Amino acid sequence: MAVRPAESAPRPAGTPEVSRPGGRLLPRPGRRGTPAAPVQPAGLRKRWLLAGVVAVLVALVAGVSLGPVSLPPGSVAAELLNLLPGVRLDSGLTEREIAIITELRLPRVVLGLLVGALLALAGGCYQGVFRNPLADPYLLGVAAGAGFAVTTAIVLGAGAGGALTGLPITIPLAAFVGSLGAVVLTYLLGAAGGRDRSPATLILAGVAVSAFFGAGQTYLLQQHSDNIQQVYSWLLGRLATAGWHDVWLVLPYFVLTAVVVLLHRRELDVLSVGDDEATGLGLHPQRSRYLLIAAASLGTAAAVSASGLIGFVGIIVPHTMRLLFGSSHRVILPLSMLFGGAFLALTDVVARTAAAPAEIPIGVVTALLGGPFFVLVLRTARRVAM
Repeated sequence: MAVRPAESAPRPAGTPEVSRPGGRLLPRPGRRGTPAAPVQPAGLRKRWLLAGVVAVLVALVAGVSLGPVSLPPGSVAAELLNLLPGVRLDSGLTEREIAIITELRLPRVVLGLLVGALLALAGGCYQGVFRNPLADPYLLGVAAGAGFAVTTAIVLGAGAGGALTGLPITIPLAAFVGSLGAVVLTYLLGAAGGRDRSPATLILAGVAVSAFFGAGQTYLLQQHSDNIQQVYSWLLGRLATAGWHDVWLVLPYFVLTAVVVLLHRRELDVLSVGDDEATGLGLHPQRSRYLLIAAASLGTAAAVSASGLIGFVGIIVPHTMRLLFGSSHRVILPLSMLFGGAFLALTDVVARTAAAPAEIPIGVVTALLGGPFFVLVLRTARRVAM
């Protein structure tokens, strides 16, 4: 019986089509007697990118227009255009209304766009690295480490007469350090298993680290029950910001994370076929995996330090992009950034207006949306090709 050569064997169903990291295309096996056709990786279509940009602009105008004092969307759009160099339009708004836009609402909306983009980008990156559509940015202990650090800062600040938490940078700094500390501890714990570290080892290490910090946070809250409300107000997430301070703090981390992850998004497609195959294609799987994890974790830590723990964004948005536009990370990651920012900015509008004049924690709103979506994910995860 004749044995078909390995190079002419048909591609198994569900195997993603990838290209070499250097850009060389892999040949697709053809029928006998016919030349093999090159595999063309899925690209980012202009209309998809345009839809993401439009979603961001709609979220920007809606976020600035809606609130306790409603402003005409057309006038708001004109005033936003006035922020561009060389543009002068008559928006018809008073000085007070312009101050509301530029000093109160616009910084909050921009912060929501940055945080949503970071969480969605990190979630899509984690899902690609761990080849799991249910992975989220808090997988390696970021949430638990930030929660423990913030709880400690609040407790110590209360014990010192409030002097510690009186500093605006204290809580964000504690959250940032706690987030990165948890990720480093997860990496060190996973590295204890030897040189051949699989993604599953990191996930298990993240579970252990999260349990450790979660227990520490629970103990602190039990010992200092009078601080529970202040801690939970941070844990449930918020985008309240006084001016542009938080935006300027998050922006450098956003730029760094976006540049590193997007420049290496092709490697996520290569990693999806497995480490052995990726090595054969000229990729160093461990190096690429830890570089992407480090960049995504840094962006997640910056987002958490500015907004608290906002759940489900890192799952909802990347998985929706995968369902709508395919499994190529060349497409998923840029669109996740755009739609993730728009999603969180619009969610913040709901949080500000649904129970006005009171404000619903934004983490509650995203959880209410994420619960039903989890049902959809569980029903479709088996049919989605990573």
